[in-house]
This record gives sequence, structure tokens and C-alpha cells, in this order.
Amino acid sequence: MPVETLEKQLNFLREIDRLKSVIRQSPLLDSSRKENSAEHSWHLAMYALILSEYANGPVNTARVIQMLMLHDIVEIDVGDFPIHGGASSEVQAELEDTAAQRLFGLLPQPQNDAFLSLWREFEDAKTDDAAFAKALDRFQPLLINVFTGGGTWKESGVLLDQVMSRYGPLIERGAPQLWAVCERWVAEHFSR
Repeated sequence: MPVETLEKQLNFLREIDRLKSVIRQSPLLDSSRKENSAEHSWHLAMYALILSEYANGPVNTARVIQMLMLHDIVEIDVGDFPIHGGASSEVQAELEDTAAQRLFGLLPQPQNDAFLSLWREFEDAKTDDAAFAKALDRFQPLLINVFTGGGTWKESGVLLDQVMSRYGPLIERGAPQLWAVCERWVAEHFSR
């Protein structure tokens, strides 16, 4: 293996350490603090490992985990865009794509192209693997909001119809059984 390849890989690994400093809106379940994006990615990988049987169709769990480990790396450059933050999805997509090109561009080929391709597949959510990964990315914060008494929903004044429209379609498409559980949780939460 050429020394240049290893140097690029190690440089990338040093750069992504910065993901630990990106603070998300979601709290930990014990509400002691906000989670960071690296914790979020790790937790989603565990969700995929544990919940893959609930995907809407057969999925390659290893690929789903890879997508989930890569999906928020762009936040190193652009920060977290909360689902209830009101940011333009077009602007967000453009900023994140630029960040993905820069960050994955730190890697040697073929890793650069492979990781960028996986990241874009996740963003497009057209394959079964990506649809399930996207579902988990919506499911985890929904679970956190429900089990922290409203969490970011309360902070942002989020209403029932907003939860249903912002979370429902992606979770239901990638993991309909998980969405059925979510519907029950959300109904119970908003009936209090």
C-alpha cells in the first residue's frame, strides 16, 4: 500500500473527529445534555443492526450501517439542520453536497467515490437500503422526543400534523412496522 494512500486515510480520520463537536438539537434520553452527531451516527448504526428485520423488504444491513456512519459527516462543514428548523431543503442539499465532495475527497480512490456514492444513495433514499437508513434517521429522533416528554417538539412548538408529515412518509416507506409503533406513540404524546 502506498504511503500516500495511508496518509490520506489518516487525514480523513482526523478530520471526521470534528463530528464529535457538532451538537444536535436532540437530547440524550436522560435529558442530561444534547447529543452530538457522532453519537447520533453510532446510535443509528446500532438501530440498523438491531431493527433490520423491520425494513420494508430485504436490506443489506452492512450497507445500511455504512450509510448511517457516513450520512452526517457533512455536518462537519455545514452543521446540523434540524428537521423543525425551517431551512430551505434546496440550500441544505447544495451545502451538504459541497461538504460531501470536500470531505470524501480527502480519501484516496476508490474510497472517495465509494463513500460519496453511498452518501448520495442515502440522500436520494430510492433503494431499499437507503429508504431503511432514512427511516431510522427519522425514527431515532422521534423516539427521543416521545421519551423525553416532547423534547425538541416542545422547544420548537411542533404540532401533531407536523410530526405526521415530517416523520411519517420516510419512516413508513422504509419501515412500516416501526411507523405503526410511532403512530401509537405520537397519538399518546399529543393526547396528554
